[in-house]
Amino acid sequence: MAQSKGTVVLAYSGGLDTSCILVWLKEQGYDVIAYLANIGQKEDFEAARKKALALGAKKVYIEDISREFVEQFIWPAVQANALYEDRYLLGTALARPCIARSLVEIAQREGAQHVAHGATGKGNDQVRFELSCYALCPKIKVVAPWRLPEFYQRFPGRRELMDYAKKHGIPVPVTPQTPWSMDENLMHISYEAGILENPKPRAGGVSCVCSLIGNFTAGPSV
Repeated sequence: MAQSKGTVVLAYSGGLDTSCILVWLKEQGYDVIAYLANIGQKEDFEAARKKALALGAKKVYIEDISREFVEQFIWPAVQANALYEDRYLLGTALARPCIARSLVEIAQREGAQHVAHGATGKGNDQVRFELSCYALCPKIKVVAPWRLPEFYQRFPGRRELMDYAKKHGIPVPVTPQTPWSMDENLMHISYEAGILENPKPRAGGVSCVCSLIGNFTAGPSV
């Protein structure tokens, strides 16, 4: 059994990555507190709570931060017409610092020295989470499994994660046929991984994004 490394607060979604990370963190010797933020996604939060506890979480926090997400993050972005390359809504980018703020608050409340996230080691989300955490609590220690050799060498991709989930009895919403993940909030929904990140397939249609901005306009939605 691994030597105790203290308590870590994990930004938990209940998806493939963070479910496996929760179990993996316990293998490494951490006591895990799961934090699930309600930012308007369609989610069975009680089922997510039960799942996290069944996977070994010491405690589970579920907080509705959708109001502050809208008032302090989405609305200022709408006022500033903040779009990536004039076309892509920044719902995911705006949500990360909002979640990180609550993550740090819970870590301080619980006396935890560590926070963790499931962002990949090659994307922007890791930066959004970590810089927000460090800005709010410079002494906090971030555990980023996807940047740790002992994790990414063991799990080169999502297929290995799915095998790990099957081995440990972790119910996950993805299969080898549908390996992508979805990130949904009040502003929009985004998809990633699997065939969606393969540069070979050619797009076969128009991609639509339903967003909060549509509620503020009188024109037809696309």
